[in-house]
Amino acid sequence: MQAETRTIPGTDVQLPVLGFGGAPIGNLYREVPEQEAVDAVTAAWEGGVRYFDTAPHYGLGLSERRLGAALAGKDRDSYVLSTKIGRLLRPNPSPRGKDTEGFDVPDNVHRVRDYSRDGVLRSIEESLQRLGTDRIDIVYIHDPDDYWTEAVEGAAPALSALRDEGVIGAWGAGMNQSEMLHRFVTETGIDVIMLAGRYTLLEQGAARDLLPACVERGVGVVNVGVFNSGLLSKERPAANATYNYAPAPQEVLDRANLLADICESHGTTLPAAALHYPYQHPAVTSVVLGMRTPAQVKENLDLAAQSVPAELWTDLRDRGLIA
Repeated sequence: MQAETRTIPGTDVQLPVLGFGGAPIGNLYREVPEQEAVDAVTAAWEGGVRYFDTAPHYGLGLSERRLGAALAGKDRDSYVLSTKIGRLLRPNPSPRGKDTEGFDVPDNVHRVRDYSRDGVLRSIEESLQRLGTDRIDIVYIHDPDDYWTEAVEGAAPALSALRDEGVIGAWGAGMNQSEMLHRFVTETGIDVIMLAGRYTLLEQGAARDLLPACVERGVGVVNVGVFNSGLLSKERPAANATYNYAPAPQEVLDRANLLADICESHGTTLPAAALHYPYQHPAVTSVVLGMRTPAQVKENLDLAAQSVPAELWTDLRDRGLIA
């Protein structure tokens, strides 16, 4: 299968419209056996996926190492690779045994926030070593919520210089909020954003100002978190489903069930609609899904292959359920 691509505006990066998110194989929430993680990447590759995203944050480097091992030997020109800066991994002076930021890994190293020019260069060099590759196509500034000044004065110009020198293909910022991403789009020379959970079938806050700004300024959008922490990942939301990484409030569950009813009435499913919805916006370049196992990869590829009737979007708009 040849991966469909869309070009990140103003760059030469041809970004596949579906990507593999590497947080789960960094032991997000629970341990994933080494072979299962590698098999997940292999299954994605065999299914035609050619965009892979990771970060030092994911499993304290475990995701990068596993992804690099799984992609070893693949033609480097045949896929797009992204990682992130902002968290350097350094020896932990007071380890307690396990990471405290959501990953089931030993905490022999810890994260040191650094959005400076030197921090960018060190982070990229260390990621290249963990990934076992000679280049990274896209570098995102990762979660700079409390570090705006450092990010725009240090990381942004450093990444722009690396892009202009041809060291990287594009740079961006990845966040769970849309307000600061809007500032990046309107106040810096950013190429692409990674938007987590703010433009989904369930909520479209980013459609008010962020996505129009991306269209106007020629900034690509990689949309992630399209299942809203798993709430939209099943045909029927579980009663104990999570939303924004916490138990879903009843009104959110009710809305998700209503969406599921409408999807069924149009002959499709909630997760299929959740995956396909972001592509309806002209700003969206790619959707990245976290994938943990070969079975999960197959499930996601099957969803991507489904066709969702255009009448569904019309119905949801007429009911005021989507922007």
